[in-house]
Amino acid sequence: MSDVFAVDLALDFSPTLPDAVLDDLRWHLGLLTGDAADEMGDLEPLLAARGPAARIGGVLTGELVLAGDHWSLTARQEVHAELLPELESLAERLAFHAMTEGVIGQVRFYEDEAPEMLVNRSGELARVAGVADGVF
Repeated sequence: MSDVFAVDLALDFSPTLPDAVLDDLRWHLGLLTGDAADEMGDLEPLLAARGPAARIGGVLTGELVLAGDHWSLTARQEVHAELLPELESLAERLAFHAMTEGVIGQVRFYEDEAPEMLVNRSGELARVAGVADGVF
């Protein structure tokens, strides 16, 4: 048995997203190298994996794009249980700066049918249990 969670994020940010938040996000996506990356110490990037997923199926990805008048983030990752507190902290920071209201992502233990939804409520992260039966 594995302790892997499927994590999906999709949200937009203001074009004036603070540099510190952008750098943090770029580091988690594996886009920072050198001194900037060294400053993160023993932390592990949460959104940097790419290629086939080992346990959740599909492909692992992470993209941050400046799209006209805003930043857009989309990520799909496998995260081990011991990294969930770091993931929650990152999701809270992202929700605080998000332009996207409502669902901004989901987290699902890889063996479960229904995910827990990550919801932005006016800059506050809320976690809402998913419902599997009777959806379709």
